[in-house]
Amino acid sequence: MNLFETNQNPQTDFSLNEKLDWLRLIRTENVGPITFYKLIERYSSASEALNALPELSKKGGRKKPLVAPNKNTIEKEYEDLQKLGGDIVCVNEKTYPLALAATDDAPPVLSYLGDINLVRAPCLAMVGARNASLNGKKFATKLAKELGQCGQIIVSGLARGIDTSAHEGALATGTIAVVAGGIDVIYPRENAELYEQVKQKGLIFAESPLGMEPIARHFPKRNRIVSGLSAGVIVVEATFKSGSLITARMAGEQGRDVYAVPGYPLDPRAQGPNKLIQDGAILVQNAHDILNAMNTYSGGKALHDYSAQALPNLSLVSENTDEKEIEDVRALLLQNLSQMPVGVDELARVCHVSIPALQMAVLEMELAGRLGRLPGNRVVLLDE
Repeated sequence: MNLFETNQNPQTDFSLNEKLDWLRLIRTENVGPITFYKLIERYSSASEALNALPELSKKGGRKKPLVAPNKNTIEKEYEDLQKLGGDIVCVNEKTYPLALAATDDAPPVLSYLGDINLVRAPCLAMVGARNASLNGKKFATKLAKELGQCGQIIVSGLARGIDTSAHEGALATGTIAVVAGGIDVIYPRENAELYEQVKQKGLIFAESPLGMEPIARHFPKRNRIVSGLSAGVIVVEATFKSGSLITARMAGEQGRDVYAVPGYPLDPRAQGPNKLIQDGAILVQNAHDILNAMNTYSGGKALHDYSAQALPNLSLVSENTDEKEIEDVRALLLQNLSQMPVGVDELARVCHVSIPALQMAVLEMELAGRLGRLPGNRVVLLDE
C-alpha cells in the first residue's frame, strides 16, 4: 500500500531522533536517494538500516565494512544549521514539498533557511545562461515579477545571470533558491546580498552537508530539485551545452512543462531555447503565454495538486530471500555487468532471477561501491 492516497495526507512529523537517523543514513557513503528508499523499504526505519549497513556492504564485496557518519557529527551539523536559523525536513513530513516528493529520486532530507510555507504555493522554475545578455536579464526580471504578481513562486539556482535576475524579480512576491553546495556556502560570492535577501524574504534549500563547496557533479543534482519543485521550467537563454538544458530535460522526465523564450538565431545563447521550441517546448513571449498554457494544457496544475500522487514508498518490507540465492545473483551480476549501463528489468529477464533477490544483490553491491545506480532504473559496474 502506498503512503499516499487520494484525499488523505500520510505525511507526518518525525521525532528529532528519527530525523537525525535519516540525515545520518543519507550522509553515508554510497547511499543515494533511491538506495535510501530501498533500505527504508526493507528495514522499516533508518535506525535499523544503519545497523544493517556494515553486513550489507560486506556481502556486496566491500573489504572494509561501510559505516555511517558518527552520530555526534550529524548532531553537530544539525545544531550548526539551527544556529543559522535553519532546519531540516524529511520527505514524508507535512512540510516537505509535495511536487518534489512525487519524483523518483527526491532528496530524503533537505536543509532549509527561510519560509518553508512557500512550497505550498504554485511554483515555476526559471533558468538560463550565466553569461546572459542585458536584454535577457531584463526580460527574466520582468517575467519573474509578472508571474509572481499572478501568484507563482519563482524557483531558481542562485547562479549569476538569469538565475540572479529571476530571484530579483520575484523577491517581493516569493522566490525559492536551491543551492548546489552546503546551505551556508554562498556561490557565487557576488550574490551574497541576494542570498541574504532570499533568506529573509523567501526560501533556500540544500541537499549537501553544511560547509560543502559546490563541485561540478553537484549541479545536475541541484537542477533536479529546481525542476522537481515546479510545475514547469522556463528557459530564457542557454547554449547547447548549458546546464539549463539539463534542467529542461529533467523537467520533461519528471512530467513538468517546458517553456522557452526564443532568441536571435546567431546568438549562441539562443540556440538552447530555440532548439527546445523545435522539440515541442512552449514558446514564451510574456507571462500570459505561460499562464494560458498552464490553464490550457496542464489544468493549472499547482504544487498542491500533486497530493494525489504517490510519495516514495517507505512502508513496505520486502519479502525474505534466501541468502544463497542472493549470492548466486551477485555472481551473475559480475558476469553480466560492465561499464555500459543496463536496465534492472533487463537483468532480471536475462539472468532469470527473482526481483527480490536481484534488488537485494544490487543494494549490497551499491553499498560496497562496486555498482552504480543511474536514472531510468539502470545500473553500471564501477571500477574497483
